[in-house]
Amino acid sequence: MPRHVLLTGVSGFIAKRIACDLLDAGYTVRGSLRSAARADEVRDALRAHLADPDALDRLSFVELDLTSDAGWAAAMGGVDAVLHTASPFPMVQPKDDDDLIRPAVDGTLRALRAAQAAGVRRVVLTSSMVAIMHSTDRAGPDRDEDDWSDPDAPTTTAYDRSKTLAERAAWDFATEHPEMQLTTINPGLITGTPLDAHYGTSLALIERVFLSKDPMVPNLGLPIVDLADVSLMHIRAMERPETAGQRFIGCDSFWMLPEIARLFARNWPDRKYSTRVAPRFVLRALALFDPAIRSALPSLDIRLAPDNGRARAALGIDFTPAEDSLLASARFIAEARA
Repeated sequence: MPRHVLLTGVSGFIAKRIACDLLDAGYTVRGSLRSAARADEVRDALRAHLADPDALDRLSFVELDLTSDAGWAAAMGGVDAVLHTASPFPMVQPKDDDDLIRPAVDGTLRALRAAQAAGVRRVVLTSSMVAIMHSTDRAGPDRDEDDWSDPDAPTTTAYDRSKTLAERAAWDFATEHPEMQLTTINPGLITGTPLDAHYGTSLALIERVFLSKDPMVPNLGLPIVDLADVSLMHIRAMERPETAGQRFIGCDSFWMLPEIARLFARNWPDRKYSTRVAPRFVLRALALFDPAIRSALPSLDIRLAPDNGRARAALGIDFTPAEDSLLASARFIAEARA
């Protein structure tokens, strides 16, 4: 079983929780950062949640960039496994898709090539449900790990393409180098309780709904999964060699934004929430001025049914109910804004 782990993007929303769980389990963790200036932020977040704060002695940092080869070879020294979570995640779609796609694809291949060159065979890659959801090969709402998003589908955003093409590139690399033991984790929208207030764009959509004073809500759907479950999926996949060569959907259930607004309205009756569904003609008009709305238009009113059976069976994940996870996010946001 691996004991020394390289965790890329350790300052990220997902990776901080993974780092905490790895350290609590006795692993030695080398976390990558684009800038060493964020090392204290990560230490402070972990110190507040670790069962034994002395576990921080088993945490070290290395500077790595998805767009540069510098440091990757050295970062792999003495490592048994790589958990590659680092990837750009914007709230607003870029003007040029390549601003997202190239770092995601090139960064994934850079991590895999460095691991392969160093003799590190075990790699767990954080992909996304967006690499599965926009399949044009299957009619109906059902989705499982055999589905792949079509990068040219009208519902596919630049971010969706970046995750799809990066995961495709990873599997192509694993095929070319069969000694590599690759597993991918494909979570939906990750909610739950962050380790600190530096959660970036990860909870931005939930924050927008929770704090919103908008008169209407777009009927946009999202697969929901709890942060703790996503962390556990990565660690169990790494620990179980038989999961190599597989993808794993991380999702408890699929929620529409008006349903989330109604959930918040029930639990915060003193706040005013609009649960009215925004008509398409209104959103089409707003889309002329708002790129975020424009990119969401093709996905309106689509409700999917992701199958999490593989993660339950092979990884033993008992998914946190999405309602509990959404409420945990909202409580954290409310306390942070108090």
